[in-house]
Amino acid sequence: MAFDYKKEYKEFYLPPKTPGIIQIPEMNYIAVRGHGDPNEPDGAYKTAIGLLYAIAFTIKMSYKGSHKIDGYFSYVVPPLEGLWWQAGRDHIDYSHKEDFQWISMIRLPEFVTREEYCWAVGEASRKKQNDFSKVEFFPYHEGLCVQCMHIGSYDKEPATIEKMDQFAADNGYVVDISASRFHHEIYLSDPRRAAVEKLRTVIRHPIR
Repeated sequence: MAFDYKKEYKEFYLPPKTPGIIQIPEMNYIAVRGHGDPNEPDGAYKTAIGLLYAIAFTIKMSYKGSHKIDGYFSYVVPPLEGLWWQAGRDHIDYSHKEDFQWISMIRLPEFVTREEYCWAVGEASRKKQNDFSKVEFFPYHEGLCVQCMHIGSYDKEPATIEKMDQFAADNGYVVDISASRFHHEIYLSDPRRAAVEKLRTVIRHPIR
């Protein structure tokens, strides 16, 4: 059976609908940076997602080719994630999505080194005849965070964030969003297929 990060690391991907404190270790991702409204048709965000999945599935399906990755194991591609911020703000203003700065990303299995990532980019470039220069190998150490499962529309996240902020304060912490620590979302539902009111999104904020 394929290794499923969501099931094996439930504390990271399947938190309850009430806030909790968690320590997040460093993980490696494939990532694309960009800015602008993620809902823009054929915009930079949607292009970034296509690039990420092309690399992710090149690695996942590598066992079928001649290139063998040391330590490879069968796995489910982890969910899409996103780090979000807006210049000059320490919070997210959902009424101005055009101001979003983002890093869209997918977690890499532990056996994927920087060298194997570079192989995957080259392989995807050759097969897809596409430009993957915006994709990067992205280590991210999130550290101490407050997180919560949000159910419903992305535009209704502020209510969940308010609960998270209050929980952090009640437990002696302050939110620590900065130039290197971000509002973090993990997308467990496909918005093209799931009803808006049933969308599941992990929301995570750094704290200190």
